[in-house]
Amino acid sequence: MLLSEGKYLKPSKETRVLAILDSLSQDSGLSQYELGRRLKLSGAMVNQYLKLLQEQNLIEYRPVNGKSYRYVLTSGGEKSRRQMFSDYSSETIRLYTNIKDFIANRLRGLEARGRRRIALFGASETCEVVLSALRDTAFQVVAVVDNDTGKHGAPFHRYVISAPVVLEQVDCQAVVITSFGRQDEIHQQLQPLSTRRGLEIVRL
Repeated sequence: MLLSEGKYLKPSKETRVLAILDSLSQDSGLSQYELGRRLKLSGAMVNQYLKLLQEQNLIEYRPVNGKSYRYVLTSGGEKSRRQMFSDYSSETIRLYTNIKDFIANRLRGLEARGRRRIALFGASETCEVVLSALRDTAFQVVAVVDNDTGKHGAPFHRYVISAPVVLEQVDCQAVVITSFGRQDEIHQQLQPLSTRRGLEIVRL
């Protein structure tokens, strides 16, 4: 379990504790340095958390030699790890569901206007979420396209990633930009096509 820093979602103390417990449950021989490198935490922070976990009887220090230790989860530590992981998973699933609801709401206007044949621009993790949000809806995804030539021809769920030029040929009524990082750039790229073919462009 890796910790990722973000602008809006930052690891909490509980998340860091879970990450350490999870890592040690897989390999109790990890050194403090290896834990820090794997979880992107400073050595001082790892040391502080390990001491806290020892005080709470969640891990035990077992000497390997005069210079190093193994950090082994106690039965209470393993029980805490399972409960924390269950809580973490539940929160993650709720967040994922909220994102899918957000996407569905953004596309509701398209459906109301009868524009149900759509293409998705940007074969990314966001595109995966959009495809999941569109499941069991009236929308029909006719193409998944991307500017990255290295992705062209590669399978993507039930689709094959195509070059954007395919949008000149497929029968679609709207293009949904599924790349959060390059929305403005892709929107500008699609403007001439939108003008020629009357395609609606949707930014999430």
